[in-house]
Amino acid sequence: MLSFNTIVAPATPPGEGGVGIIRLSGPRAVEFLDVVFQGKTLATAMKSHRLYHGHLFNQHSVRVDEVLVVVMRAPRSYTGEDVVEVHCHGGSQILRTVLDLFLASGASMATPGEFTQRAFLNGRIDLTQAEAVVDMIKARSERASRVAMDQLDGHLSRKIYHFSGQLKDALALLEAHIDFPDDEVGTLDLPGLLVPVHELSLEMASLASSFDVGRALREGIKVLILGRPNVGKSSLMNALLGESRSIVTEIAGTTRDTLEEQLILDGFPIRLVDAAGVRDTFDLIEQEGVRRARAKALTADLILMVVDGCCPLIDEDFLALELCHPSKTVIVVNKSDQAQACDLELLSSFPQQVSISAKYNLGLTALREAIVGRLSSDKALSGSEGVVITERRHRDALLRAIASLEELQRSVDAVAPLECLALELREALSALGQITGETTPDEILDHIFSQFSIGK
Repeated sequence: MLSFNTIVAPATPPGEGGVGIIRLSGPRAVEFLDVVFQGKTLATAMKSHRLYHGHLFNQHSVRVDEVLVVVMRAPRSYTGEDVVEVHCHGGSQILRTVLDLFLASGASMATPGEFTQRAFLNGRIDLTQAEAVVDMIKARSERASRVAMDQLDGHLSRKIYHFSGQLKDALALLEAHIDFPDDEVGTLDLPGLLVPVHELSLEMASLASSFDVGRALREGIKVLILGRPNVGKSSLMNALLGESRSIVTEIAGTTRDTLEEQLILDGFPIRLVDAAGVRDTFDLIEQEGVRRARAKALTADLILMVVDGCCPLIDEDFLALELCHPSKTVIVVNKSDQAQACDLELLSSFPQQVSISAKYNLGLTALREAIVGRLSSDKALSGSEGVVITERRHRDALLRAIASLEELQRSVDAVAPLECLALELREALSALGQITGETTPDEILDHIFSQFSIGK
């Protein structure tokens, strides 16, 4: 747990910039500002949430920088404590000097995530909102940042508190019948109690299933370029990226490992993966590349299955096609600049087909539209379907809560004592509490906040 001394850290990333910000939080933040700041207004007399102009001086009365400062008094601050921000010039040297002024005054260097951890411990935010801060910072697309903002606004928290509230009502009813005889509280209607609990379990399962969507938006939607050797997979990778990233040669089997790059298509964060050509081979290194390509096909969100439009389909094409499901595959017919000899009727089970020339950048607009169209058809991915979860620990906690509720049903069927039923409800509540931070062990909290940058 934290000791609530006054902490300080840069709130802006290292490097040069027009403005750099040093942030303090804690009971002596304003006092430390008063030691080093000179302006028309004393720090102790500053009104909250207003910018003041002045200069910083070191212990030898040497002027260090011209600055703007703001005092945010508790509890109306990010951490819930007194917070001071100093807006100085953004050079690394001046930031280091200003930081040293406050350290010399008595402030302690903040640890990674300590500002947000204090916000959590002071009740300003719950744990899901704290985690959303990291997601906001790391979001690589508009859609990912929208999901993070919804979580920061408390959409997920409210959902979890709704589940917890319903379970607490059921537990209170059970405990009343445990503590008091039936003639005082009436007969317990167990079927009536179980119906809403079962409905809650279904809602939890639906929320847990949104993890795959949340993971894709957070980490990137995995789009795999698949096909036999020498059909233009690497050329397609380079064309979509707009740069020469994959090695392109006439020699079959050039790509022997998966190559992954990031791009944004219409707001969707994409992890574009160029896989080794799928074929039977005696080359041990190439065999490993093919094995990895097969593994990637199982986990891909979308597959771009590339075939050579100027050649008939061969056994190696069909070997690659075996790894593709029509619901998550776009057939990419490459080399449209040449005479076509590919019998596309043999690919009729794959309704979405796009002809391109990766070499001459023909048809790429249609292919991008096909990719975006396929992703947009997923209501959850397109951001039109409720709350999604992005953390594996959220999903795992929901699954534990669901398992407890399923055990509750089995206990009822086995005519178990009411105390056993109450125990299962408490287990479910404890699992949900780990999502919002009410019952999260300290070591888990420390791990979560250690992933933050210093100054956040």
